[in-house]
Amino acid sequence: MSVSSTKKKRVSSGIPELDRLLGDLYIGDNVLWYEDVNNFSSAFCLNFIKETLTQKRPLIYVTFDRSPKNVVSFLGSQAQSQNLTILDCFTNGKGYRSEVFDKFYEKNGALWPYKVIKVNDPTNPDHVGEAMYGLHSNLSGDVHFILDSLTGMQSLWGGEDQVIDFYGKTCPRLYELDTIAYWLIEKGAHSKKLKANINKIAQVAIDLSVRRGKPTIKILKAEKRSSKFLNEHHEYLCEGSNIIFESQLQLKPKFDLGAKIKSTRLMRGISQKDLAGLTGVTPSTISQVEKNLIYPSLPALFRIAESLSVEVATLFKEHGVQPNVFVYPANSRSATSMAKVVKDNAQAELLLPPDIDPPVDATIIRIRPGKKLAGHFFAHKGSELGYLISGKLTMTVDNQTYTVNPGDTIYLQKDIPGSWSNISEQNAELLWLKLTK
Repeated sequence: MSVSSTKKKRVSSGIPELDRLLGDLYIGDNVLWYEDVNNFSSAFCLNFIKETLTQKRPLIYVTFDRSPKNVVSFLGSQAQSQNLTILDCFTNGKGYRSEVFDKFYEKNGALWPYKVIKVNDPTNPDHVGEAMYGLHSNLSGDVHFILDSLTGMQSLWGGEDQVIDFYGKTCPRLYELDTIAYWLIEKGAHSKKLKANINKIAQVAIDLSVRRGKPTIKILKAEKRSSKFLNEHHEYLCEGSNIIFESQLQLKPKFDLGAKIKSTRLMRGISQKDLAGLTGVTPSTISQVEKNLIYPSLPALFRIAESLSVEVATLFKEHGVQPNVFVYPANSRSATSMAKVVKDNAQAELLLPPDIDPPVDATIIRIRPGKKLAGHFFAHKGSELGYLISGKLTMTVDNQTYTVNPGDTIYLQKDIPGSWSNISEQNAELLWLKLTK
């Protein structure tokens, strides 16, 4: 079997550096993951699952070695996605139909919000195949699979011949159905015969091991693609579900784009999760971009800049005040984010460009006529100073109401107003300073 890169659609593993080493993944790929007993593949699977669900693709997790409860715990919040289905071959398989595992199914609604299907007879390979294809027939688009694991299949089915037969029948069919499948296998638990047979059929084979005390990955096979890294050992670090290759750590960028994105994001008061949502990527991707472990594509960089309300060029300027620049025109100001409870009725502009790091964060706040803000402008811990330029305001602090007239000054050391109201018939314009250092 072969994958033609001109016909099959590219798919990301969720780890850009792995995509680069492989020469990309493609729809139709059957990917073998050889691992030791330490479950090195878990983080790679999590990234693939997150990427799949972020792209709103259907994913089927076929489990032989984990109970549904264990899979749900392993996947965390990802398990609640309605694009994910767990095909349970464990409960009536290695779980021996035990009440301990059946309790997961006992109460009405016990599976909500999870989608779990229990295979009645997982000891029969044909029944497992029928369950997989039956589920696939009800899904649309390119379906992604995780099959955990070939070792569990062999333990349940009583021999490697059954595994070879099932794998030999299933891989071509999954290829024709335009799926992509991760197959997990414990490399020390199988014969050379089985490995030779399954390697021959797979489009991609990857070995995970430990060398000199460090986890390494080696690409054994990447059929019909331009990978130049076959049979090379690549060391990596695993921080939670984040995979960081040693080659990435050795990169020393001339310009710290990640730090610039991070400082601009923090100045805007935007979390990594919020920026990820605005940009259409995962929070993990934003985290890796800010650490310079990966670089955003050009479209993603434009989306990041747009979400941060800056020009792309701003992200490439050296941090700090430019020499001999003393005046910043009003028409060059950029908007900054405000708390969700106030942003519909008020706007805020930075008085200085976001690439400057002054000791005071200065903004102009405009509150629409007659509008009440159910909270404070910013989530800020520290001293704040305000000067009302025009309009008339009331603010509440500790259930006390205070009137603010034009020319009045507001000084907050630790207290945070519970509400603001513009009681005039014009925009209330407020100069607001946050002490940042």
